Amino acid sequence: MAEDSNEPPRKSGKCAWPLTRRVLLGGALSLTATHVLAESAEGGRGTDILRFGLTPVFLSNDLDVLDELQTFLSRKTGRDVQLVTQRTYQEVTALLVAGSLEAAWICGYPFRKFRDELTLVATPLWRGRPLYQSYLIVGEERGATSLEDCRGDIHAFSDPDSNSGYLVTKAYLAERHLNEASFFRRTFFTYGHRNVIRAVASGLANSGSVDGYVWEVMRNIEPELVTRTKVLVKSSWHGFPPVAAPAKLKGTTVLESLRSAFLDIASDPVGRSVLQRLQLDGFVDAPPSTFDSIAANIDLVRRLG
Repeated sequence: MAEDSNEPPRKSGKCAWPLTRRVLLGGALSLTATHVLAESAEGGRGTDILRFGLTPVFLSNDLDVLDELQTFLSRKTGRDVQLVTQRTYQEVTALLVAGSLEAAWICGYPFRKFRDELTLVATPLWRGRPLYQSYLIVGEERGATSLEDCRGDIHAFSDPDSNSGYLVTKAYLAERHLNEASFFRRTFFTYGHRNVIRAVASGLANSGSVDGYVWEVMRNIEPELVTRTKVLVKSSWHGFPPVAAPAKLKGTTVLESLRSAFLDIASDPVGRSVLQRLQLDGFVDAPPSTFDSIAANIDLVRRLG
């Protein structure tokens, strides 16, 4: 991990997480997910419905981008697409592995953990590559120069099944024969990369582990929040959170139509709008080896963590 220089500490502010349209939308979509899955269990789901799962790795919960994504996928696949979201990676991954979703945009960590049960559909391109980094962030004025200065911190993680928001930091500590319980004074999960940034910016946490893509994009769209934090440590590059499907769907019409839709997204006007909103370049058919670095960290933590 490369380390960046830092500045003197500042006083923490109060934490205020208002009830916004995004929060309300997240709750509404979760209720929709429950309804959709209940219909499926009762045998009421039509064969032309494609249930697409979204985890907190999906950057935006704004109505416009969700509507555009749904419209784009429906038109390109010829199916009624229903977006399904849950609060945690584990919940969405469990639905995907069980076959209760046709596909989902998940994290590379659960993809590697369930590599025998899942198959890749497409992987996003960010800044020209299907890769991203984990950032360890602190308050903007904090005088820290390395991760060692975060010893004894209250540290915010994103999700226990997040690569950038948990596994990377856990592996970094394991290499030094440490773990989060002994290194940090206290840790907690925010269940969202935005929330990690909010926690550190507000002083609720002294430091946090966050998706570098999310931090960079939020620096553009919410600079007043993100500039209250700074990047202390950047990880090596890992496979970008992919779109995956149950392995049993490999080679099926629904999976191939979905793959084609994502690979051709930049050639479609609505698709280009989705990419622009998410600040992505497109999607590619990346090989499973793209996620080998995540598999190595899983093994490292298993052996030393």
